[in-house]
Amino acid sequence: MKHTLMILLGSALVLGGCATKKYVQTQVDPVNTKVNQVNTSLGETQKQLGADETKLSATTEKADAADSRATDALGRADNASKKADQVRSDLRNELSQTVANLDDYKAVANATVLFKFNSDKLSDDDKQQLDQLAQQMGTLKRYFIAIEGFTDRIGTPEYNLELSRRRAQAVQTYLVAQHNVPVYRLQIVGLGKDRPADDGKGRQALAKNRRVEITIFNADVSVSAGAAPGASSAQQQPR
Repeated sequence: MKHTLMILLGSALVLGGCATKKYVQTQVDPVNTKVNQVNTSLGETQKQLGADETKLSATTEKADAADSRATDALGRADNASKKADQVRSDLRNELSQTVANLDDYKAVANATVLFKFNSDKLSDDDKQQLDQLAQQMGTLKRYFIAIEGFTDRIGTPEYNLELSRRRAQAVQTYLVAQHNVPVYRLQIVGLGKDRPADDGKGRQALAKNRRVEITIFNADVSVSAGAAPGASSAQQQPR
């Protein structure tokens, strides 16, 4: 009987111990599972944070580079603005000086070339006159050339203005092409039938009015102070 009781008691203890382990395992395993899930989620979060930090660093570098480029661009724009201001200041000074010195320019040479009726073509005689005039510009430094075109009174005012300008342009083109006169030194204007050289109505009067007058103005002290060397007042005979 005692032996039987001991066996039963031992069995109960063994069974009780197994039950306890199963109970503990039943309670602990879900916790371990959740812990593992939390660890996995934490690892993924850390990876995401690392990726975000990398992206943030790249974005910061790009922002710094953009800020550097913007600063550089602002610096160049500021320099360009300063240069533009300096150019404008220089031009204003030059213009003021030019206007102030306009009275220094004196006529030192002139010539007149005549044209056939309704023509803007330079004759050989015309070209010879311009060649002689151009020779007098060799030593000049501060000078400009006024070229004024005219017509006779025949024709409409509109057509005569256009024809007179073409005649002035013909002279301008010849001086630039044949004598290398800088374009900026040539001032041309077409005046049509205004300011006639001869108010008469005959053929000779009309011929005198079909003309271009060329005048050289100079502001060199050595030339303007005294008699203008080589000054010309050449004019063709009417045709």
